[in-house]
Amino acid sequence: MPQRKIIHVDCDCFYAAVEMRDDPTLQAVPLAVGGAGGRGVVTTCNYKARAYGVRSAMPGSEARRLCPGLVTVPTDMSRYRAVSQQVMGILRELTDLVEPLSLDEAFLDVTDVTEHRGSATLMARHLRERVRKEVGITISAGVAPNKFLAKVASDWEKPDGLFVVSPEDVDSFVRELSVKKLPGVGEVTATRLHALDVHTCDDVRALGASALIERFGKQGYRLFEMAHGRDERPVVVSRVAKSLSVERTFSQDLPDTAACETMLATLVADLNLRLSRKGRDKPVHKLFVKIRFSDFSTHTLERVRENIQEPAFEDYLPLLTELVSNRERPVRLLGLGVRFRNDDAPVAQLRLFE
Repeated sequence: MPQRKIIHVDCDCFYAAVEMRDDPTLQAVPLAVGGAGGRGVVTTCNYKARAYGVRSAMPGSEARRLCPGLVTVPTDMSRYRAVSQQVMGILRELTDLVEPLSLDEAFLDVTDVTEHRGSATLMARHLRERVRKEVGITISAGVAPNKFLAKVASDWEKPDGLFVVSPEDVDSFVRELSVKKLPGVGEVTATRLHALDVHTCDDVRALGASALIERFGKQGYRLFEMAHGRDERPVVVSRVAKSLSVERTFSQDLPDTAACETMLATLVADLNLRLSRKGRDKPVHKLFVKIRFSDFSTHTLERVRENIQEPAFEDYLPLLTELVSNRERPVRLLGLGVRFRNDDAPVAQLRLFE
């Protein structure tokens, strides 16, 4: 059985990051999303505000006491959902094995992904760069052999960080890990562990499974397993992929339709390679082409095309021709894809506080 490769990605101060992206003047100030008025609470805040001790779920009045210059903006969930869909779409282009935990956080199982030389570290770098360029926010990523360690790793060098726990480093990494870093260990559990003179995972190991289970029940066994770096939980796909696509942003704009047609052929080949690995057994319902012009306006055109097993250049050319009506209009991004039929995926629960 191959060694598992898990990536955990977490958008940095997500709601605040979207606000700062859309209004650059907010980048220079301590910012909180939510928390206005007498009874409001902070949903999240940027790192300038966190330096003053402002935190999510904190009453706005307390946040302003800690940070008198705090700027607050109202939450805009529809905008955050749209940005989240962009990020999750980028993740799902790498693998279908994506488990969203909230709008801004997800696990990926990339064990069988062969792109980027099969290196989970290179995959994480690729994802971070794509999100930065295409979405305009930063994500931190952790790479490890299991979900527990990947989640810990993603928080290790926040914000805008990447941390890798390789299989050979698991034991030494976990031994020195503070129990406060373990998922599910809040202030109450940490205080109880400290009362037992347990501060690191090495201390947890020394206490032993029986003593932990006696004092903490099922959580005690979970603590013992994490203290050894063990976590067999699989990445659970909470939605079936509705579409599959490829796209490319060009360092130099494509000058005309002829250049777009040349690139279209390459993208069709890339799409079919991805379909052969992930979606050949799924019935295609629509084909679509996406274009972003040099003025950053973005347009998508799609058509119903049933019973296509392997989309061809000729299938996409009419869509491209219709989108690029001005033959001299430079193109910054070109993409294409398929939408699948019969997807009844459950809706993931959203998280209010980060």
